Amino acid sequence: MVVGLLALTAVRAAADGRPHAGWVVAVAAVCGLVYAVGPALPSVRRSLRAAALWLTAVGAVWLVLLGLSPDAVWVAFPLNFLQLHLLPRRAGLVAVVATAAAAISGYAAHQGTFSIAMAIGPALGAAVAVAVVWGYQALYRESDQRRRLIEELTATRSDLAAAQHTAGVLAERERLAREIHDTLAQGLSSIQLLLRAAERALPTAPDNAARYVDQARQAAVDNLAEARRFVVALAPPALEGTTLPDALERLCATTSTRHQVTTDFHLSGDPVALPTAHEVALLRIAQSALANTVRHAEARSAEVTLHCLGDHVALDVVDDGRGFDPGGLSAPDPETGGFGIAAMRSRVHALGGTLTIESAPGGGTTLKVRLPLNRTSPLPTPDPAREARP
Repeated sequence: MVVGLLALTAVRAAADGRPHAGWVVAVAAVCGLVYAVGPALPSVRRSLRAAALWLTAVGAVWLVLLGLSPDAVWVAFPLNFLQLHLLPRRAGLVAVVATAAAAISGYAAHQGTFSIAMAIGPALGAAVAVAVVWGYQALYRESDQRRRLIEELTATRSDLAAAQHTAGVLAERERLAREIHDTLAQGLSSIQLLLRAAERALPTAPDNAARYVDQARQAAVDNLAEARRFVVALAPPALEGTTLPDALERLCATTSTRHQVTTDFHLSGDPVALPTAHEVALLRIAQSALANTVRHAEARSAEVTLHCLGDHVALDVVDDGRGFDPGGLSAPDPETGGFGIAAMRSRVHALGGTLTIESAPGGGTTLKVRLPLNRTSPLPTPDPAREARP
């Protein structure tokens, strides 16, 4: 637009034979050259000072041209866009007003008179330039803000995905540690105790040694079933096709058979169908508690009681062993074990329940678990056909 209007000014001056036509053509050419230098200078885009100096040079040459020809008044319109684009909002507005005033004054000087009609064209052109450029800048700012918001959202989603992945990995590690401790580690510990008993009985009582070896073999079979089911992340095989009370009763019977600890099971209240997570947690806790009794308590008897109390379910494991100081428990040690109580607490906490341990040296140990229930229903009857499956 600038080049076209400068060319129009020069052509009309030469064609109409106006006074100073040569000067008009020369100044129009100089104005075009000065204007063309700006886009070629990188500093004009990067430096406000350089842009202001360049606009001042273009404006000065244009004022000379305006003094020579009234047709140069139309060049003010594209100059307004340039000023609003390169200068800050307030400075650009001042430059546009000054350019419009210069255009109106120059045109009036050439006409030798002034009227409102002379001011309408330059003033309207300046207003249109301000509206277009400011509107464009508002749209650009909004678009840029949306772009930044999208980038922040993308980064936040990436961070959230990474945090969720890390939390999932940690939760899965904790779950695996609990499952390994409550299944494989306890089973292997039971096998070890049985084999030691067989080793002690072998010289004097071969029959008892054979019985211990047979029990160790059965424990290995059960542990292998636990390991296979653990790999596919299903419920414990002790709960498959049966109920939690039956699984706890079999656990007590197995403990009494394999170890020198008389273990009894009691059921209090009407049995209810529990969520799988509750059944797994209670069975694992009972397994871990009895394993601790066998390994550490030197107890002669133990009792496991399941309480079905409507809005919550409770499990009590009591033994008459040597007891211990609950406040003196050490942190879990991967070399020596000791994950049992920490794993129990983690399981109970994940289900919103509570776990308390009452014990004292020489006074036995009582472990109490309370798990809240959101909904209970009558206990379903086990499927005999399913129980009969190998």
